[in-house]
Amino acid sequence: MTAKTFLLSHYSYSPPKYSNFRPSNFSFHSFYYTNGMGRGPFRYGEGLVKRNSNSNSNSWKVWADVKSKPFKITESLKIDDPISDVSSKKKEDDEGDNLLIGLPWWEEFPKRWIIVLLCFSAFLLCNMDRVNMSIAILPMASEFHWSPTTVGLIQSSFFWGYLLTQIAGGIWADTVGGKAVLGFGVVWWSVATVLTPIAAKLGLPFLFVVRAFMGIGEGVAMPAMNNILSKWVPISERSRSLALVYSGMYLGSVTGLAFSPLLIHKFGWPSVFFSFGSLGTVWFAVWLSKAYSSPLDDPMLRPDEKNFILSSSVSKEPVKSIPWKLILSKPPVWALIVSHFCHNWGTFILLTWMPTYYHQVLKFNLTESGLFAILPWLTMAISANIGGWIADSLVRRGISVTVVRKVMQTIGFLGPAFFLTQLSHVNSPAMAVLCMACSQGSDAFSQSGLYSNHQDIAPRYSGVLLGLSNTAGVLAGVFGTAATGYILQHGSWDDVFKVSVGLYLVGTAIWNAFSTGEKIID
Repeated sequence: MTAKTFLLSHYSYSPPKYSNFRPSNFSFHSFYYTNGMGRGPFRYGEGLVKRNSNSNSNSWKVWADVKSKPFKITESLKIDDPISDVSSKKKEDDEGDNLLIGLPWWEEFPKRWIIVLLCFSAFLLCNMDRVNMSIAILPMASEFHWSPTTVGLIQSSFFWGYLLTQIAGGIWADTVGGKAVLGFGVVWWSVATVLTPIAAKLGLPFLFVVRAFMGIGEGVAMPAMNNILSKWVPISERSRSLALVYSGMYLGSVTGLAFSPLLIHKFGWPSVFFSFGSLGTVWFAVWLSKAYSSPLDDPMLRPDEKNFILSSSVSKEPVKSIPWKLILSKPPVWALIVSHFCHNWGTFILLTWMPTYYHQVLKFNLTESGLFAILPWLTMAISANIGGWIADSLVRRGISVTVVRKVMQTIGFLGPAFFLTQLSHVNSPAMAVLCMACSQGSDAFSQSGLYSNHQDIAPRYSGVLLGLSNTAGVLAGVFGTAATGYILQHGSWDDVFKVSVGLYLVGTAIWNAFSTGEKIID
């Protein structure tokens, strides 16, 4: 007779000797028993269980004080059995508890946070490849005899391509899936980074094109990331997961600003682009093997985590068409777009021009400019995560999402505005660096404000919505970066900061008047 082996769970029963019992009278613990080939290889306490194969009834017998030698069963058959049914149900209920015992920690680590960390590392590379130009532009301008206006145009050419792929990247991510879009973006901008020194030596038109191509790759990153996290991250973890990912941008700036001067000093300015650009291939290999656009696409995702994500997430169904008229008719959408423009004007100016400010105004040398420029971005990385945890804690305590988003973004606007106004009153480089650090540190609270709001108001279209608002943000980068070069050629840094402060105040008023944390588009 063929052996039939069953896996039972949570067995704890001590029946009277030779008594019959039903499966409903006991609970199970890890235990194997056999039917038709003996009493089984395992002994639990003082009794073994055997099913009576010669009877049509579900009768069971217990032999006490019987020892049997283990024997190997090479074939297991799955049959319908009430005990198997109970075991299967218990297995589903206890997934993530009993079945994970003995697994290595990296297999127990939540998959959704692996996705978050991969997005974090992509944004780390994103800003490393972007910010290196702000350091390398100093020796490049000296070598090629570029004026401040030319430098501003070179810096802004990145945003020409970045602008083109914001909405397109959002549509692509919402319809095709974020995995392919983000992977494409990283490979594309990494190749463009490597080609930058070659283009610079060929001439300005080639450099403009390559920097624009780099912007095309980085332009799809934010919409793709927003799409992925809207599917993978529950609402209760939204602020801190987004804060962590965006802090990757800040730490990317820290890494780029820290290593660029050292590489330039030792190997020359082209080495920055060659070394940073090559890191994208490593990330892409890991991304292909570990990432999925949605929990529904991941065959290795544990059932307990999948159920938790799908029961808490609000973005499940794929998008087939974009309701443009509905989206553009909502005042909170326009509040998001305008606020994103006002926010990015100041952020991108500091991102691209801060080392030049340190070099020209504070008289730091190249290495000092890069190193001191690290502090504001390091402050942003820390404060963004602090803000994310605060925002999620407030939401869990019952504070409305609308109030949380408005408070966090108000800090993100008024904090930088205040500290930038103090720069004209400080007399020491140390105080100027401190003001910059405080400005950027308070700016990072925006990750729990407007940057989290896309998933709040339109979770299914979060990629498209981020593409829309970030298009306005990119326009701020294009105009702000180029305008800064023009202002510096005809004015002063005080004039540059006054424009940023004015836009911060406009953004604060519009955000508090029209934004919301409630879902307005299903």
